[in-house]
Amino acid sequence: MEEFKKLLSSSGFSGDIDDSNEILDLYSHDASMFEIKPKLVISPKSADDVEKAVKLVADNKKAMPDLSLTARSAGTDMSGAAINDSVIVDFSKYLTKFISHNDDIAVTQPGVFFRDFDKQTGDYEFPSYPASRDLCMMGGIVNNNSGGERSLMYGKTEQYVPELKFVFADGVERVVKPLDKAGLDKKIAQNDFEGKVYRELFELIEKNYDEIKAARPDVSKDSTGYRLWDVWDRETGVFDLTQMIVGAQGTLGLTTEATLKLVKRPLHTGLLVLFMRDINKLGELIPIILKYKPVTFEGFDDATLLLSMRFMPSFLRLLGPVRFVKLVFSLIPDALQLLKGIPKLVMMVEFNGETAEEVREKIKDLHAHIGKSKARYEIDGIEETPTAKSSEKFWIMRRYSFQLLRSKVKDKHTAPFIDDLIVKPEYLAEFLPKIRRIIKKYKLFATIAGHIGDGNFHIIPLMDLEDQKDRDKLLPAMKEVNELVLEYKGSLSGEHNDGLVRGPWLEKMYGKKMVKLFRDVKDIFDPEGIFNPRKKANADWDYSFSHIRKNF
Repeated sequence: MEEFKKLLSSSGFSGDIDDSNEILDLYSHDASMFEIKPKLVISPKSADDVEKAVKLVADNKKAMPDLSLTARSAGTDMSGAAINDSVIVDFSKYLTKFISHNDDIAVTQPGVFFRDFDKQTGDYEFPSYPASRDLCMMGGIVNNNSGGERSLMYGKTEQYVPELKFVFADGVERVVKPLDKAGLDKKIAQNDFEGKVYRELFELIEKNYDEIKAARPDVSKDSTGYRLWDVWDRETGVFDLTQMIVGAQGTLGLTTEATLKLVKRPLHTGLLVLFMRDINKLGELIPIILKYKPVTFEGFDDATLLLSMRFMPSFLRLLGPVRFVKLVFSLIPDALQLLKGIPKLVMMVEFNGETAEEVREKIKDLHAHIGKSKARYEIDGIEETPTAKSSEKFWIMRRYSFQLLRSKVKDKHTAPFIDDLIVKPEYLAEFLPKIRRIIKKYKLFATIAGHIGDGNFHIIPLMDLEDQKDRDKLLPAMKEVNELVLEYKGSLSGEHNDGLVRGPWLEKMYGKKMVKLFRDVKDIFDPEGIFNPRKKANADWDYSFSHIRKNF
């Protein structure tokens, strides 16, 4: 790596180059359960720096076969995609410019925090709205194809990226955007690396067109594999290479700038909250709720609720004294509700509107409908919180549960290995009890929270991964959960992507031929294997398992 450092310094690279033990230790982890120590961390100051780094790695790959580049912004990835044993490209230090905003279009560099991006967009917002929005950056959102609470109404990141600036494997930054057939033909005719990528990718999709279209997971959102089915459409005549890059986790090249579409920010929001004693009729109840077109339909289980109650003092640090006091007083009425017993599931149905009265009427209409059949669905209680302020207590429990898990259980640590499954909502009444039985079988302490409206759940077990007995549970528990998800024709990841943890399971989900096509995509974009190796379709469980973190 010393030789590469010298080459990088002499190339005119203007950013930081750091291989101190402190930095290498810091960048050996993301939010996953894996640990891989890099040999070098570089922080480019410009797209020109990124181009230089990519070209140098490509030119020297044969002489230095272990060289590779792994992009990283905030390091909040839960699948292990932001760590690697070679060079980490840190976008969080300098590529942090919010470039422009014009109504429903904004342009940003990858190192901008979502929370800062959101402050700049006025009456508009980026609708993916991930739960980690206080911590994550825009580069990770694009490269993970993130979703969140509002994906039920608005969909995921893939629908809101009309243009990217992207450094290809030849070290050249280019604009990527949808093309009509004439534009595609011009690209294919180019006698350069970009032309080769367009030509070979188009040929691959055309040759396997029907099989690729049929491979699309039959769920409302998905972040697995490479989304070949969304690149080329014969009927529309549109070829959209952005659909290959969004969600690729930096395995195909490096994104230096993203143009994003925004939606109007809701003026008023409010919740109808349902306390469920039983979930046997959940599959029947969910379609009724969805007919009322909520913007968000979330939920969390009794373990999440008990965790919030157990660590209530921790909210003082997370929220500050004023919000904490308001939270405590707002929970008093719900304490009376809990005297009836802890509900198995708390469901939060959010509506938005132009006026407070519009929100209130939507909530009342749904309440009236469900209230008539309350006993049928075994609902312990229904609470109207028709303003953003009154509904905050439930959002706090839903959004901060993962942070509590990470910080408050001393001898155990989060092990996100079954954390992002998705099945059709109509299966949940059958599916969730079976998931609970697997969790109980392996004696896992795990919270279940997620997006009920689209059947996407985040199950975060707490485990002592320094104990071999707990480590031995990972593979069999993952196998049982993943096979159950696929039995219900679901996806192993709705939002969090493949990385090291789910990449090895793609063959089980898609079959050998589709995974071969995924690997062909990787080879087309990255023939020398310089971008984020051993992730997604090239992941291998033996390698991944050997890098599970042992020391916390």
